[in-house]
Amino acid sequence: MSSTPLPGRISLSRFLIEQQREKGHLNADLRLLIEVVARACKRISIAVGKGALGGALGSAGTQNVQGETQKKLDVVSNELLLEANEWGGHLAALASEEMDDPHPIPHRYPKGEYLLVFDPLDGSSNIDVNISVGTIFSVLRCPDGIKDPDESSFLQPGTRQVAAGYAVYGSSTVLVLTLGDGVHQFTLDREYGDFPLTQSDLRIPEDTSEFAINMSNMRHWEAPMRRYIDELLAGRTGPRGRDFNMRWVASMVADVHRILTRGGIFIYPRDLKDPSKPGKLRLMYEANPMAMIVEQAGGAATTGLERILDVQPTALHQRVPVFLGSKNEVERVTAYHREAAA
Repeated sequence: MSSTPLPGRISLSRFLIEQQREKGHLNADLRLLIEVVARACKRISIAVGKGALGGALGSAGTQNVQGETQKKLDVVSNELLLEANEWGGHLAALASEEMDDPHPIPHRYPKGEYLLVFDPLDGSSNIDVNISVGTIFSVLRCPDGIKDPDESSFLQPGTRQVAAGYAVYGSSTVLVLTLGDGVHQFTLDREYGDFPLTQSDLRIPEDTSEFAINMSNMRHWEAPMRRYIDELLAGRTGPRGRDFNMRWVASMVADVHRILTRGGIFIYPRDLKDPSKPGKLRLMYEANPMAMIVEQAGGAATTGLERILDVQPTALHQRVPVFLGSKNEVERVTAYHREAAA
């Protein structure tokens, strides 16, 4: 059964074509890549929405390269993204948080000029309790002259991303996208099967009274982190002179989407619980794409010491501390860390 788009709706495809036509920073292969990722996200949304009815809840009984237990939907989501993107001729290779090594394009298919990096199901530890989860993705250009990309081909700083986005599978499914020229939101219309544009040029307020952090790790934090949170918790009687609220979903896409919608700061700092790890979140799969989105919306994103997008990756699964969101709060907590490191 075919459907006719509603009058006045701007579909994702129309939006991308108009970007290609009017601004010239989007070619046909990149447009196809984003459309294919969006179609895969629709399929993941359906799988997530079925919950227990789809038989995909619970553990898959395996671990990913980071030693984390994989959920069944982690594996399903990863396979959906791989299958959708292998054959189109727009990619040179893919890399997933759930796989040890990059995934080459099978030789029976043509290769393109782009590299796709993704976290297929961010926040999957929440899936069994029906809390929002999502997909995060980043697009890079394959280095010139490389016919068979390996890990080194992906090790590009975030400033070289040509597009980034995420989908949130919650009460509605939304796709947030940047092509390096602002941030736009599309909402899945389940009846029509498309992603119409529902919000353009999202902006993050520079000031905020909300913060998102896992307070259970407080005893492991470094001194500048404790200093910053102590100030927020002191409220109107403390040095900040106003009260702050804490929000924490433990699903990065949900926490960042809230910040993109109404402001806030999201923090996953380095801590001393495992001194061998410089941070919790992955630079390539989570920090870089989210940093690009947040900066394009007028926010800031740092490791506590430097801009995330300037970090030169040294490994595909590299971890970093993450501070992102409303600009003035990110700058304040970053200044505390820089002062302590001086």
